[in-house]
Amino acid sequence: MPRPTTAAERPDLRAVIYEAVDPADAFIGLRVLPLFRVDLQTGQYPVIPPEVMFSIPNTKRSARGEYHRSDWEWQWDTYATSENGWEEPVDDREVNLYRQYFDAEVAAGIRALKIILRGQEQRIAGMVFNESNFTAHAVVNEWDDHANATPIDDVKKGRKAIHDTIGVEPNTLIIAYSTFLDLGLCDQIVDRIKYTTPAVQRGDIAVPLLAQAFGVSQILVGGGLFNKAKKGQDADLSGIWSNEYAMLCRVSEGPMLGNEPELGRTFLWTRESPTNTVVESYRDERVRGDVIRVRHDTDEEFISTECAYLMSNITTP
Repeated sequence: MPRPTTAAERPDLRAVIYEAVDPADAFIGLRVLPLFRVDLQTGQYPVIPPEVMFSIPNTKRSARGEYHRSDWEWQWDTYATSENGWEEPVDDREVNLYRQYFDAEVAAGIRALKIILRGQEQRIAGMVFNESNFTAHAVVNEWDDHANATPIDDVKKGRKAIHDTIGVEPNTLIIAYSTFLDLGLCDQIVDRIKYTTPAVQRGDIAVPLLAQAFGVSQILVGGGLFNKAKKGQDADLSGIWSNEYAMLCRVSEGPMLGNEPELGRTFLWTRESPTNTVVESYRDERVRGDVIRVRHDTDEEFISTECAYLMSNITTP
């Protein structure tokens, strides 16, 4: 019986499907936990203890005396990547049947890519919007109570909490797509923005204006969806990022670890997946077709949970 051929990497197909599926359009996970490339599948990474950054030791030196010096030690944490992958068969007969309508190989690649990216997004969202990992601070008035909600005050509390804990300002607010729509209707938001942008319209406030109102560098809007219906049932789409939560946090703005406090990283084992998604194909004559595979080898880890302030009760049940 014929056996499948060896899989070959397909950068050409990857380029085409990435043009059709821009992950930044809906998936924010890798902006919350940015990639950090590693050579080993498992290992340790250093973490600077928060107390080290804010100590005020004796720095006075007398003539001919030695300078005082640090004696602190790194804290260490571990990562271990795991592989996630998906295959889509492309039958020769179906290629010929549907070639006048679409490119079957590209369609298979898009589906496989979306499955991998959606799974990655769900893993990160499940870690971040999680009361087991963070203390949840319930807002008094839900943000869909447009007349009474005070999201600016709620976020200000979070900014102070993070600053008082780690000594830096948070730079990111993470929200679900429906929460983004609600914020554009909140009286407190509209009243804040209309003085600097008189032409602003209720319900039509751009993300940069919202970020300015909240005093953060960026707002990440999680618009990714997943089908929660069982196989064979009609689709029942739901947001990957729950509208019950919002998070204020400090995310990395640089390529290296340890330069600044940060929420976390996605460790990418480059020996197995040099990019976040590897696209491959191979021939399988048992089914007389090609198989498109998308895979990666990653681990999502928190670096410092003190860099985050989780808010709950964001949307009315």
